[in-house]
Amino acid sequence: MTIKVGDKLPAATFRVMTSEGPKPKTTDEVFKGKKVALFAVPGAFTPTCSNLHMPSFLNNLPNFKAKGAEVAVVSVNDPFVMKAWAEKSGGDGKIEFLADGSAEFTKAIGMEFDGAMPVLGLRSKRYSMLVEDGTVKALNVEDAPGKCELTSGDALLKQM
Repeated sequence: MTIKVGDKLPAATFRVMTSEGPKPKTTDEVFKGKKVALFAVPGAFTPTCSNLHMPSFLNNLPNFKAKGAEVAVVSVNDPFVMKAWAEKSGGDGKIEFLADGSAEFTKAIGMEFDGAMPVLGLRSKRYSMLVEDGTVKALNVEDAPGKCELTSGDALLKQM
């Protein structure tokens, strides 16, 4: 089942990098009592994700904050890759980087796709959503992993 506007996010556990190494972080810890602009990418360091999607949220951080929203990104990558991407992208300490290495969250919300051909394996579709206290208030899904139009930071801001 694919998540939709009005649904509560399912319980899942991400991994985040801390100064003590990878640590678990639940969906409740990320979303409960908060407004979060969440975006998902098929892979950290991939061209569209790094060159278009991430900058569209980084450049709009002040606008999200002005609307009371935190920003988080999730990818089916391990926490070491996500930490390296956080540092390289300039998002470290500004955006929460959530590793969903086994695609637990991605599968639970029905956003997985098989990117095995050509090279990626199981991945997340590209999407953005506004989540308020664990409930999906807005959801945008691209029809192809290489596109970043419906799911950009600018597009999500217009829905807030």
